Amino acid sequence: MERKVQVIPFQVVEQVEKVNEIPKGIEMIQAPKTWNQTKGEGITIAILDTGCDLTHPDLKERIAGGRNFTNDDNGNPDVYRDYNGHGTHVAGTIAAIQNNSGVVGAAPEANLLIIKVLDKNGSGQYEWIINGIYYAIEQKADIISMSLGGPEDVPELHEAIQEAVANNILVVCAAGNGGDGNASTDEFDYPGSYNEVISVGAVDLARSPSRFSNSNNEVDLVAPGEKILSTYLNGKYAVLSGTSMATPHVSGAMALVKNLANKSFERKLTELELYAQLIKRTVPLGNSPKLEGNGIVYLTVTDQLSEILNNQVVPEEVKL
Repeated sequence: MERKVQVIPFQVVEQVEKVNEIPKGIEMIQAPKTWNQTKGEGITIAILDTGCDLTHPDLKERIAGGRNFTNDDNGNPDVYRDYNGHGTHVAGTIAAIQNNSGVVGAAPEANLLIIKVLDKNGSGQYEWIINGIYYAIEQKADIISMSLGGPEDVPELHEAIQEAVANNILVVCAAGNGGDGNASTDEFDYPGSYNEVISVGAVDLARSPSRFSNSNNEVDLVAPGEKILSTYLNGKYAVLSGTSMATPHVSGAMALVKNLANKSFERKLTELELYAQLIKRTVPLGNSPKLEGNGIVYLTVTDQLSEILNNQVVPEEVKL
């Protein structure tokens, strides 16, 4: 199976030596306001990407293991180092630790399973990704995050994702960067367009739809995807743009949602129930659902609605 898939095209805006902040995108989805209840502890997120900078000070404590399915490093399965930067950036948005230095991810105590399915050029074979999904299932990951895609609908890839969902794994995918800003035009990338995945589109830091974000009726929600600051190669940081950057915001948020919902219901919720809990924590932005799905992920919206309702004065009964 020689057909190729690649990282969702992204733009490196700038590289930075040192930073010390909670990135704006993490603030926008309200992740810090849930950290008094959960930071994603006990949740394992499999990142299928270009690998990871395994010694990055913001990430090394969160990496629980991994595997290489590419030809990099002579195909050594135990070397899942990132030579591209894309996977490291995604990892930081998900789970960079809270250490008063660098950046902080959405779920700073989640565990990362680094599954390298794209090589140093950001390209890979569908077979590598399919094998990576089955490895994530075998390792009992809670969430699979894929900021990658291609134009081909490959049945074996679809089957692997269906198997992951059947194993109660939430699969979060980038919608793709082939958009033209027009909701009347449909652009499909796979696996992001499969109904079983959580398909993530992008908005900028002012919550306006990103012109590059794919528009179609499978988009589930949006997250910040422009000028996103996160971890990068050689212990550094970079600002990147793309639906690749929106996706890990949702993967990290999903780790928080899973812990919050399971604790609230006092049982382990199914994949469908957890998806519903995520969508419950979105806010419509007023754009076409083909551009934004259910809206932007906003983790505290349920708390804010409860507060509004509890503060309302109940009117006296009106007699007719």
